[in-house]
Amino acid sequence: MSAGHGKDNETPCSEVLDNLYTYIDGELEAGNYDVVREHLDGCSPCLEEYGLEEAVKKLVAKHCGCDPVPLDLRDKVLTRLAQARNEQLAKEAGAEPPNAPA
Repeated sequence: MSAGHGKDNETPCSEVLDNLYTYIDGELEAGNYDVVREHLDGCSPCLEEYGLEEAVKKLVAKHCGCDPVPLDLRDKVLTRLAQARNEQLAKEAGAEPPNAPA
């Protein structure tokens, strides 16, 4: 059984989500960049998350320009990323996420 959603994917989704912003920024090392790209190519849930995060980042950059990102926005984004990471870790462990509806 693979660690990710893609049928041949060995990289855990939680690891990809941990590196998502660094990947979007183009700041990952070459080998890690390839691992994340390969995972995103074969994992629809992570690819959807990547698309959402990339769109948010571009939207903020477009509308904020050189302005610093408001602290509450940064906190909200970081909180959402932590939630997504925790949900993914719970899925990988076979448990229900902490805030899952009953």
